[in-house]
Amino acid sequence: MYKNLGSVGKYKIMARKLCGIYHVCYTWGKTNVIPRRFLAAINNDFKRAKFEEDFLSSHIETTGFQKFLLTVGSAAVSLLDPTRADMIAVMGETAGDSAFRYILQTMQSDSEGQEILRNRPRINSLTVDLEKLRQMPDGTLGRAYIAFLDYNKVTPDSRLTVQFVDDVKLAYVVQRYREVHDLIHTVLGMPTNMLGEVTVKWVEAIQTRLPMCVGGALFGPLRLYPKQRQKYVKYYLPWAIQTGTNCKFLMNIYYEHRWEQPIIELHEELHIKMLEVPKS
Repeated sequence: MYKNLGSVGKYKIMARKLCGIYHVCYTWGKTNVIPRRFLAAINNDFKRAKFEEDFLSSHIETTGFQKFLLTVGSAAVSLLDPTRADMIAVMGETAGDSAFRYILQTMQSDSEGQEILRNRPRINSLTVDLEKLRQMPDGTLGRAYIAFLDYNKVTPDSRLTVQFVDDVKLAYVVQRYREVHDLIHTVLGMPTNMLGEVTVKWVEAIQTRLPMCVGGALFGPLRLYPKQRQKYVKYYLPWAIQTGTNCKFLMNIYYEHRWEQPIIELHEELHIKMLEVPKS
């Protein structure tokens, strides 16, 4: 019956069926007819199928030469206008294949990373109950994350969908990196101004080896004001290098399972010592 459908159509049908099965199982689970573990397994299967459907819907097939042109063009635009998030995203996708494979391998070597790769969770307003995070106690990761989003007037829905990565496993790695970026800001206690972004980029560059992060870490400081540059050289840069080198791989943290964890406890677990800058 699927003979005349393309691969995207087949995945859409599969996702709809899994969605229907999930809702039936959820209803049964409410009355304890089926075990909760089975419900969780169905939910995870649905998430995986949904990501594969999204991947196939947004994927744009390109040759090696086309990727090269996209890399050069997006890099040029990004240098001229660092606010072009779309161009930065394209450059990241077309120039980071070896880094994507390194991240995937590092996640596969860690039990929590393996769980993330197996379940392929997403972070957006449909998958995360933002209002519930607002009700969490002060000092928890969830409360700190929603406070970061509210203060900076950003939303988890602003992250672009991966288009130019051909392997679905690597595409998920890229999507996950984008969606946890604000959480990394939250955990590191870094604002979204240029100084904060450059500092986070150093940590990400050391841990992920992504060319876009390396470029942001090396060239971002050129846009700092003189006073910011002094603080950057004296405090932020040494701290970022030490933190990126010594802390646990931040892509291996299943943040969605840790909303209620005290952020101080998370810092201790990850070996992160918060930056302290003397007031001038």
